[in-house]
Amino acid sequence: MKFALSLLGALVLGLGAAWPQPAAAESLRCGRGIADIGDTRLSVLYKCGEPLMRDSYCAPVYQGPVYPGAPLPPAVLGLPCQPVDEWLYDRGPGNLMATVRFQSGAVQSIRYGRVPQ
Repeated sequence: MKFALSLLGALVLGLGAAWPQPAAAESLRCGRGIADIGDTRLSVLYKCGEPLMRDSYCAPVYQGPVYPGAPLPPAVLGLPCQPVDEWLYDRGPGNLMATVRFQSGAVQSIRYGRVPQ
């Protein structure tokens, strides 16, 4: 009985690990160095060159508690939005594309994927 339960647990863990997930990263290797969380736009531009595409938008600022799985509370009128820039880097054949997200002028996250997210 114990063997069957441990085998079932191992199978569930194995399937969970094999489930496809978007790749998240802490850094991006480029021709002139490694872009990392906290780097400025200027630093990333120097290290990685011009991105394939750029997107800028103003993300609303929410006030109040945010619970996982629950809808976001309405944005309060009069609060400023948070400027966000996303840069897409095509790293060539055999490599995943990298999306670098900037908030407040610094790298907030770096994500890898087959297609932009």
